[in-house]
Amino acid sequence: MIPDWLKETDPRPPGRFDVKRGRKSFIGKTLGDMFSFFGETLTSENYSRRNGLLQSLDPRVKLASILALVVAVTMIKDLYLLIFVYALTLLFAGLSKISIGFFVKRVWLFIPIFTGIIVLPVIFNVVTPGNLLVPLVTFGPNASIGGILLPETFGITTQGLLTAVTFTIRVATCVSAIVLLFLSTPQEALFKAFRALGVPKVYVLTLDMCYRYIFMFIDIIRDMFIAKKSRTIRSEGTFAEQKWVTGRIGYTLIKTLDMSDKVHKAMVSRGFNGDIKIMQKYTMKMRDYIALVTVFGFSIFLIMLSYNIIKV
Repeated sequence: MIPDWLKETDPRPPGRFDVKRGRKSFIGKTLGDMFSFFGETLTSENYSRRNGLLQSLDPRVKLASILALVVAVTMIKDLYLLIFVYALTLLFAGLSKISIGFFVKRVWLFIPIFTGIIVLPVIFNVVTPGNLLVPLVTFGPNASIGGILLPETFGITTQGLLTAVTFTIRVATCVSAIVLLFLSTPQEALFKAFRALGVPKVYVLTLDMCYRYIFMFIDIIRDMFIAKKSRTIRSEGTFAEQKWVTGRIGYTLIKTLDMSDKVHKAMVSRGFNGDIKIMQKYTMKMRDYIALVTVFGFSIFLIMLSYNIIKV
């Protein structure tokens, strides 16, 4: 039997509640950036599993070829030649079924910041004398600062701007080649390639273990943050959150040391001897030899062309 008061209805519209969302906390913003970064890392792993041009090559061939190309690019002085090589990296990214937008973003996200800080003084005539392109300040004759003689007109020179652009494109080309290597190669295969090229075992093993377990510890940190958030009624100040983070760092360090000892003992009990074992066996094929010879020959050609040993 349903009581009468449950059968009553209210003709008025339901009330409306406005929920005010505050700013993300210090911890929330930090963890959000971390998860965004590692999400892009997982996206990179997806690219390495695709059926593209570079994915079909032996990882050892790719590693040796990219290193040879990077060495050649660092020795190129001609801007147009650098632009040509950079365009080739975009072409190979497309042939490897890597999103050009994602590829360009990975390369140019940090280059303008770090490279710009380095080359910014070079564009001015105080550092690189030459033809004045953009005059900025007129000091007049015999102007000096701290005994350093200044030019009559301070500004940007054509030679300085050309040097800065050349340096930026060179860095972008080298970084693009390395990003191509990481996007087209599974991490375990890349570490195996490092070992095959003579990189000491301890360094390769350390990198491999860090890569494997960093995702797990990110999950642990996220669980700690969710547990804290579920027990928090009102938001705390930034200082209190930073204090909580400091305590969690110590706890995570202790947990890391304990887990590393357990993992190492488990690996040794299963026959681990320090070498990286992967399921897939890589064997050199004809296309790998052709790719290796082609890239090495192209790198030598670029160097000889840049130093006018060969003229085209």
